[in-house]
Amino acid sequence: MTGILDAHIPGGPMEKKWDLHKFESKLINPANKRKFEIIIVGSGLAGASAAATLAELGFRVKCFCYQDSPRRAHSIAAQGGINAAKNYQNDGDSVFRLFYDTVKGGDFRSREANVYRLAQVSAAIIDQCVAQGVPFAREYGGLLANRSFGGAQVSRTFYARGQTGQQLLLGAYGALCKQIEARNVQMFPRTEMLDLVVVDGHAKGIVVRDMVSGKISSHAGDTVVLATGGYGNVFYLSTNAKGCNVTATYRAYRKGAFFANPCYTQIHPTCIPVTGEYQSKLTLMSESLRNDGRVWAPKKQHDKRPPGQIPEDERDYYLERKYPSFGNLAPRDISSRAAKQVCDEGRGVGDTGLGVYLDFADAITRLGVETIRERYGNLFDMYEKITNEDAYKLPMRIFPAVHYTMGGLWVDYNLMSNLPGLHVLGEANFSDHGANRLGASALMQGLADGYFVLPATIGNYLATQAGKKVKPDAPEFKQAEEDVHNRTRRLLGIRGKKTVDHFHRELGILMWEKAGMARNETGLREALKRIPQLREEFWENVNVLGENENLNQSLEKAGRVADFLNFAELLCYDALNRRESCGGHFREEFQTPDGEAVRNDEEFANVSAWECVPNGGPPQLHKEPLEFECCHLATRSYK
Repeated sequence: MTGILDAHIPGGPMEKKWDLHKFESKLINPANKRKFEIIIVGSGLAGASAAATLAELGFRVKCFCYQDSPRRAHSIAAQGGINAAKNYQNDGDSVFRLFYDTVKGGDFRSREANVYRLAQVSAAIIDQCVAQGVPFAREYGGLLANRSFGGAQVSRTFYARGQTGQQLLLGAYGALCKQIEARNVQMFPRTEMLDLVVVDGHAKGIVVRDMVSGKISSHAGDTVVLATGGYGNVFYLSTNAKGCNVTATYRAYRKGAFFANPCYTQIHPTCIPVTGEYQSKLTLMSESLRNDGRVWAPKKQHDKRPPGQIPEDERDYYLERKYPSFGNLAPRDISSRAAKQVCDEGRGVGDTGLGVYLDFADAITRLGVETIRERYGNLFDMYEKITNEDAYKLPMRIFPAVHYTMGGLWVDYNLMSNLPGLHVLGEANFSDHGANRLGASALMQGLADGYFVLPATIGNYLATQAGKKVKPDAPEFKQAEEDVHNRTRRLLGIRGKKTVDHFHRELGILMWEKAGMARNETGLREALKRIPQLREEFWENVNVLGENENLNQSLEKAGRVADFLNFAELLCYDALNRRESCGGHFREEFQTPDGEAVRNDEEFANVSAWECVPNGGPPQLHKEPLEFECCHLATRSYK
């Protein structure tokens, strides 16, 4: 059975929807705001900005993160920049162009109203961050600098060298610290959410574990906000921090929140290639490098000559050849598949043959090494530390890797899930990027949701909750705590013979091979057969060392991998059901003769939102039809 979802998109012209909606949204007066307590899980850009802004407005906020400080959230890893429709370059940018580029970049699988709102508030994000002291790069005269990113023909990306995410997070962290000092925010570091508590059909609290003492406790609130990032580590090797996981959103899914488009996984084209089985993660090389770096591979198969010995006429600058309008700044999904195709043809470089070159020789000749050093110096330093190669003298070797997830919990226009009281921000929701995220848009969405969208819309729910307080001694909390205790005792009691990492690595290999950069029906069915077997082996033979009553990273990892083993099945169900290729979801059965994606708009111009079936059966599919009134459906082309 398929249900139809209502996103509660406001009426009116696209450019007026957000302003009208804000005016019509319910307000809560300052005296009443102090009566509401908001639980926020996650302290990256989305979580920290939301916590700081809501506290500034007068709400009481509890913010939880599993890191030892909000400053260590994975948002710091973002390198290249943040998009905004400022049109400082006078090169034709506008709110509408940013909106259109994002919808097209997502292969027409995102919700227009949300994306237009994102483009509208983008300029205010830059103003906010500049006021906080974020050190964006500037031109010689002092004006903010911009550079280009994939999928756009204008320069709209603001940046702080290769540390943009870190600098933006420090700005949000400073605002958060102000509210912590004012006692408007109560911060809970080293605390992991392990379950969502639902009372009378509304999300009203969470169960957490203190990661130092092992104490399991409950926290009640008037609403719960999840800002916990994506699920890319289901593939084991990714550019994500090792701690990134799916537990919070998967626990919410088990309690009734719909999980939307889980098959939409972004493969980033410029990552340092895998060098051995010992690796636990991969390292991103910012997409900004493709402004000045040229991507190429040898024309001959199995050409093992050093790059400097391969003449120009024996090099294939394949992105410039295949996509002349965008060249090296083709979108991530297209650039990644092009690199895979080159390597599948036997033209890959490096010892493994899984790599292509990102070459700065032309840019250094044209601009000088010091200019390149000013623009990208810390990225070049990082590359040298990892590979022991000097990218000023030799081309970088890059290969695609799992980076970001466009799927997430389903939310409506107010950023509330189908489960009343559960709001979801940033990468943890599905709403803005469709089937492929354009570069420099993740930071934009996280800060838009936290600084501007949720503070304007959360009142619509809270205004209905006056006088409906719940306490953490309610039976629903006690039951959720007991479920967490039982799960913890079960994990510690198995005492098998294989490590948690063994199962995580095996799952990751399976997912990369069967549901990674390219999928097909045979491989997905094989994965759906193997995942339950692997899950059964995990619960029979995993060895989780230590105990619960103290710091236990083995236990932390075990709980997260257990959720990955369940979530992986959902991802494959979604990929099997979506019989088309779009963005990062590439079904090999649906492609043109020259390898481009073929969408099926007649059947799949919709959001696939999955409901957990309590008895353990296959998930139930719900659909939200996608309507395109401004960006008319068209074949996506960057040629």
